[in-house]
Amino acid sequence: MIDTYRLDDTRQTLILASRGGRLPEVIYWGPPVASGLEAEIARASLRDVTGGMLDQHPDLSICPEESQSFPGQPGLMARSLGGAPLRPAFRLIEARCDGTRLEIAARDEALGLSYSAELALDPDTGMLTARAALGADAPILVDWLAAPVLPASDACAEMIDFAGRWCGEMRPVTTPWSAGIRLRESRTGRTGHEHLPLLYLPERGTTNTGGTATALHYGWSGGHRMVAEELPDGRRQVQFGNAMGSETAPGTRFETATLYACRSETGLNGCAATFQRHLRDRIITWPKPDAPRPVHYNCWEAIYFDHSLPALKEIATRAAALGAERFVLDDGWFGTRDDDRQALGDWVVDARKYPDGLGPLIDHVHAEGMSFGIWFEPEMVNPESDTFRAHPDWALGPAEQTLGRQQMVLDLSNPEVTDYLYDRIAAVLSAHEIDYIKWDHNRVLPAPDAAQTRGIYALLARLRADFPQVEIESCASGGGRIDFGILEQCQRVWLSDSNDALERIRIQHDAALLLPLVVTGSHVGPRTCHSSGRVLPMITRAWTAAQRHIGFEMDPRELTEDEAATLTEVTAWWKANRDWRARADILRLDSADPSVTAEEQLAEDGSRFVVFAARTATSDQISPRPLRLTGLDPDARYRIRRLDTTDTPPGLSRGEVALAQGPLELDGAYLMAQGVTLPWSFPDRLHVLEGERL
Repeated sequence: MIDTYRLDDTRQTLILASRGGRLPEVIYWGPPVASGLEAEIARASLRDVTGGMLDQHPDLSICPEESQSFPGQPGLMARSLGGAPLRPAFRLIEARCDGTRLEIAARDEALGLSYSAELALDPDTGMLTARAALGADAPILVDWLAAPVLPASDACAEMIDFAGRWCGEMRPVTTPWSAGIRLRESRTGRTGHEHLPLLYLPERGTTNTGGTATALHYGWSGGHRMVAEELPDGRRQVQFGNAMGSETAPGTRFETATLYACRSETGLNGCAATFQRHLRDRIITWPKPDAPRPVHYNCWEAIYFDHSLPALKEIATRAAALGAERFVLDDGWFGTRDDDRQALGDWVVDARKYPDGLGPLIDHVHAEGMSFGIWFEPEMVNPESDTFRAHPDWALGPAEQTLGRQQMVLDLSNPEVTDYLYDRIAAVLSAHEIDYIKWDHNRVLPAPDAAQTRGIYALLARLRADFPQVEIESCASGGGRIDFGILEQCQRVWLSDSNDALERIRIQHDAALLLPLVVTGSHVGPRTCHSSGRVLPMITRAWTAAQRHIGFEMDPRELTEDEAATLTEVTAWWKANRDWRARADILRLDSADPSVTAEEQLAEDGSRFVVFAARTATSDQISPRPLRLTGLDPDARYRIRRLDTTDTPPGLSRGEVALAQGPLELDGAYLMAQGVTLPWSFPDRLHVLEGERL
């Protein structure tokens, strides 16, 4: 007996089949197919059996089972309290399908275990979401529970997952498919710089702008595990779930986070745009949905811990003159916080630095036309703090542990801890007109612990319920906690602690595979970058920040008149274009020149676009190659002009390049097939092109 279930939208069909009442498996995920063929597709999906195999293929179900002699990674690893392995053979109890949502309930009566799963297609964004849960009649231990498992296409020659480090996040890693397992696991207790929970599966020949691809993202902030496995029989599966062993306590119910999956017939960009739109329109809860994204100023790299009210007032005045609309007071305003070795956890305003409290600074910021934000790192504590001295038992892990940035982690599964943190943060928010929190997380956990992640979600949700107008940024030494789980509670991410524009160009380019402009913070840093020591011109730093949610993080007192004028001009352009760009798709371009990193931001209605083309190194050839655009109407005509005209290198760019002389009018077919020819430029520069459909 075969039962089939299908989910459809205008772009895709997903078909699952259950054989003999067992858990269903995905038998088709691709372009829309005619209805009524489900049973025939189920028959057609069966593979042959030959020597050295079982007499039939064990199901590659949404939770592959050891009880079926499944030859690969099972979807569940559980034990009794005595340590005996539990190997359920689930049988369907109920399956409800309405065309866009499938709900599965299954049971193993002998073991007293229940399994449920939900898969849903969003017809507007094209996103497939999937979750699973396990129930037990008596407490058990669960080492691993995968979100509903999806197969990987046989047409994929390689996979792209993501590594990274502090100041070097979002690094794609391309690995050929081969027999066995590709395993990525973040065991730091947070999403992690090192293992972003994102996987792209391009079919052969796929590029940014063309071909077929699928992509998966696991929306969980507490450490994850990814398994991409090719079985001995050639079938492939992808599993995502919480980090192995992160459920440290026995229980009767266990849940995965949401797995987000999408597919594309327009290259990697199709998946990227789906992620960007779904995050922006389905996951983020905006405190002020109709308000434009404000230009940001953060004082960290201007003053560090050296807080002086007169200096901060002068900095605020200068930041406002440059175009800033929000001022954020970073670390150092509380306790006796003169460096990173002390006072973390003592969330009381430092009367030495602010004898009259924060009011005078906030009043000055408001008088300059800016809103006010503030930094917290609530999940952490310094051993050298009043909080730790009073409550050493609040810290996670052993007393004799390796510190990180001179700090320990507070146990957010302890209600006393979360109540204390809520009270201290709420007191600051209640006493002042604050509309923004930079929420930091600067060290890893002693061990992965899912209860810690549920604790931070609950604390953030409690604060947001009581202070709904406060926006929250997720920062974790830069991009150490970026995922759709934390973004259910936050509205911005600090992509990297590196304000080096060249590093940022690469990081932002790869982060566009997941993140839209509106959540991605990008700041103009100091003239001499504090993380790389590199000196880059303002024109490069400003346009790099303008690619995303723009901000400043330098001391504006260091700026020359020319630098201030350039930054003011670019910021004014950003403000004038922020409304349409807030809903634009970020589409990565395929450059024929490896030294050029380029993207196109295309308006939701296709009426306009902006191209950022950064030359990050010296080209192998002398003359720049044309850059092909994407996503345009081939029959429409577009007017294109350069915005970076103040940065034309004197003397060395001597040809009659049309864009160097004024606007061009070309049709979409030409721009996508041949492209635009850019003027020659020095390395470390950006060309910025603005396009309008006529």
